[in-house]
Amino acid sequence: MRRDVFQAISDPTRRAIITLIATQAMTPNAIAENFNSTRQAVSKHLRILTECELVKQEQQGREIYYSLEIEKMKAIDKWLNQFREIWETRFNQLDNVLSTIKKQKK
Repeated sequence: MRRDVFQAISDPTRRAIITLIATQAMTPNAIAENFNSTRQAVSKHLRILTECELVKQEQQGREIYYSLEIEKMKAIDKWLNQFREIWETRFNQLDNVLSTIKKQKK
């Protein structure tokens, strides 16, 4: 089953994992140390993030390191940006209405 990237980021633990590995690659054990869950639960989250191509694995000796897949995150940001623009426009319009009302009361 192919998972959707938005399904992957809907889970708070997976978002926290993304935040953790955003600045440096980490092993599953190092990631698991930051959560009150089992190593197996963290591995399941990592598998989902990997399936959605949000994180990538790199073998270094006997360890596997997980790091953020920046290009996939950029695609999410691009999709979200359309909504950011809509809300900025709406807030600006609301700001104008409030300014007009404030001027009329003086």
